[in-house]
Amino acid sequence: MNQILKQLYTTTLLLLFSFAIVQAQSDSTRTLTVAGNCAMCKKRIETAAKLQGVESAVWNASDNLLHLKYNAQKVELETIKKNIAQVGHDVDNLIASDESYAKLHECCMYPRLENGQVPEKKAVPTEAGHHNHPHAVTGVVVEENEKGDLKPIVGANLHWANLPSRNTRSNENGVFKLEHKEGFDKLVVSYVGMKSDTITIKDLHEVVMITAKGNVLMEVEVKGTRKSTYIDRMTPARLEVLTGKELFKAACCDLSESFETNASVDVISADAVTGSKQIQMLGLSGIYTQLTVENLPGPRGLASPLGLNSIAGTWIESIQIAKGVGSVANGYESMAGQINVELKKPQNSERLFFNAYANNMGRTDVNLNLSQKLGQHWSTSVLLHDNFMYNKSMNFSHNGFRDVPVGNLFSGVNRWLYENGKGLMVQFGVKYLNDDRTGGQIDFNKKTDKGTTNRYGLGFDIERVEGFAKIGYVFPENKHRSIGLQLAGSNYNQKSYFGLKNYNSEQQNGYANLLFQDIIGTVAHKYRVGASINYDNYDEWYLTDQNFKRKEVVSGVFAEYTFSPSEKFDAVVGLRQDYNSLYGWFTTPRLNLRYAPIAGTTFRASSGRGQRTANIFAENTAVLASSRRLIIQSQDIYNKAYGLQPEVSWNTGIAVDQNMRIFGREASASVEFFHNSFSNQVVVDYENPREISFYNLTGKSFSNSLQTEFRFMPAPHFETRLAYRLLDVQTDFQSGRKTKPLLAKHRGFVNLAYNHHSGWSLDYTLNVVGPKRIPSTMDNPVEYQMPTESKTYATMNAQISKTFGKDKNFTVYLGGENLSNYFQKTPILAADQPFGNHFDTSMLWGPLTGRMFYTGVRYFIK
Repeated sequence: MNQILKQLYTTTLLLLFSFAIVQAQSDSTRTLTVAGNCAMCKKRIETAAKLQGVESAVWNASDNLLHLKYNAQKVELETIKKNIAQVGHDVDNLIASDESYAKLHECCMYPRLENGQVPEKKAVPTEAGHHNHPHAVTGVVVEENEKGDLKPIVGANLHWANLPSRNTRSNENGVFKLEHKEGFDKLVVSYVGMKSDTITIKDLHEVVMITAKGNVLMEVEVKGTRKSTYIDRMTPARLEVLTGKELFKAACCDLSESFETNASVDVISADAVTGSKQIQMLGLSGIYTQLTVENLPGPRGLASPLGLNSIAGTWIESIQIAKGVGSVANGYESMAGQINVELKKPQNSERLFFNAYANNMGRTDVNLNLSQKLGQHWSTSVLLHDNFMYNKSMNFSHNGFRDVPVGNLFSGVNRWLYENGKGLMVQFGVKYLNDDRTGGQIDFNKKTDKGTTNRYGLGFDIERVEGFAKIGYVFPENKHRSIGLQLAGSNYNQKSYFGLKNYNSEQQNGYANLLFQDIIGTVAHKYRVGASINYDNYDEWYLTDQNFKRKEVVSGVFAEYTFSPSEKFDAVVGLRQDYNSLYGWFTTPRLNLRYAPIAGTTFRASSGRGQRTANIFAENTAVLASSRRLIIQSQDIYNKAYGLQPEVSWNTGIAVDQNMRIFGREASASVEFFHNSFSNQVVVDYENPREISFYNLTGKSFSNSLQTEFRFMPAPHFETRLAYRLLDVQTDFQSGRKTKPLLAKHRGFVNLAYNHHSGWSLDYTLNVVGPKRIPSTMDNPVEYQMPTESKTYATMNAQISKTFGKDKNFTVYLGGENLSNYFQKTPILAADQPFGNHFDTSMLWGPLTGRMFYTGVRYFIK
């Protein structure tokens, strides 16, 4: 297998370099993302781009894309980008200076680009008349001279043909606002010395551009749209982006709840008592998905079980989901994919954002974000999250155990940004988490029952402190050349108990990543090189006498080459070489390909290796809340990581995305297939109901994931997503090859979203989950046995919200989760004998709680 893959990489590289030589002799075509708003922006951008050697430059406001055709021998792409930025428009990762941006016309004050991405715009269906409701129409009146320059017209008169008394004038920048009424679409424009005209407005929710040329006034139509979730069509890896608008479709109190309207990621409860949640992607547990926060390590190691709860949904700017292998620059641990969370930035987020949430089960969340610019170069923000749960009697299955632990979780972030405008950017900050919760039987009292057999209880007392910094420098003479240093350090401390069992743990982590990137000749050839080091110090106490300690240091170097001869093709070839202080040297090769033969069709392929070290206690909390015997099958459980070998897998995937138009509206379809094969895995074996075993894989373990998704708009303002996923995940256990337990082979997904410009939004999500294999319980007494397979079930979530205010800055929302009220009737085995031999909270295959309703408010100040 390794020889075949090595030959494939070598052959691919030779083909890429050969293709590069041929392409270098021809003209180049490129597509750049350039931020703008209106026809004035279009004129300015295209004029700045048409340097000597540029054959054509066409910018579209609908997608903010500039299509270039130029001679690379006469002009460099970087020169074109610099010229565009100099007139005030952000282009790709080149941000225009604040001075040039401030000089733009009032109508052209576009949302700034963020990491090369265009911030979301309001979805605008194409049918005429669909905006037929009261609101304010905004526009600009300008005059174009013989040279093509645009000059605002001050004092132009505008009124609706149906109602001349409703009129307005353009201000000193030519900008006007006019209240619209139902049925009005004809706008009369007049100005002294020019021929008046009556203009039919085709899109009343976009900026109306009225241009006077040759003393005649006329409209220039501009449209823009951005979905709440989309596939980035230009990235070599298939990157699904969830914007802030998508997160508002549900309460999203924390990161674990941010995937409720997503078909790619499942979030499940890890067991029936701790409240911890895990993600699943490609049929594999979340431990195989690399979780990063702004490309720095997210909650990992011992922090994994409750890590999703520690990142508040209101902090999140966007979420990027990449299946398969990621970039070697982000490390070696990605085996099923990478989820990167982008937090709100101090330089462009709201000055104040407040969110309050409460549900009928007794949970309350309060979130407060504050940001402030300090002078020309500095900005700072504070993000706060507080979660309260004090309903001790919530117990849908009536088994006497709390479905969710009670207590308080507080977390906060303070971050700072310095940017000198000359290429230097410094970000740094601190994060803090304190989680104090108590679970178990409803009448458990920590003061009198802890450590006794009076009543069963469990508790967590967790504290995590983290510091982080990013230092980057972009060379002024070459914007493609940059150097960056990423730093992070954290201390995690957990004290916990589960009945008569104690589990205390501590982890110190240090991380540093140095990157340098540049181009080779032209932007068709890019490269990144760097070095990284990751330090982990673990100290775990299980029961009272088992102490597991280890220091693990992984240092390495990496190189990544990107070949982009045209907008149709990209190839990224990466290689890492790392040294693990416990396990020695290992190599991580990765390859990502993208090919778009025609407009709207994109093929992607990827393959590569991943490696990680398992933390068996933290990643399997159900073993702690159970009477199962814990067995580690290794010669020396205190050597290295429990005496077990690191997990290693190869992931290969293909995906096809097709954009189209149905009934004149945008639509897309996608099909993807990923295969993950383990050469070693720490097998978690639940097949004996009286024990849980951990051992190294001796046979095969693999996962196959096939997913199809269809997105379209059957009506104006109405977006629909349909998806189906098929999983085949099998492992060779000591008792034979079996499918992965508690994992559904089939899943169906429907999401319906209606968003009206009047401020009303309605979202509905349906999940249909197929049967799951349940590990055998035949050795238990009859009353503590379970069937071998769960039933198919469906869950439904819905939310309605209304936005108020002149600036649409106040929102009230009301929603419900699991509206079908389906929940597992027996989530805990032997709940009546929690200190007996058959007590087990790990056999959770369905929802733990039933129907739940919530309400909340959001308020912001820009």
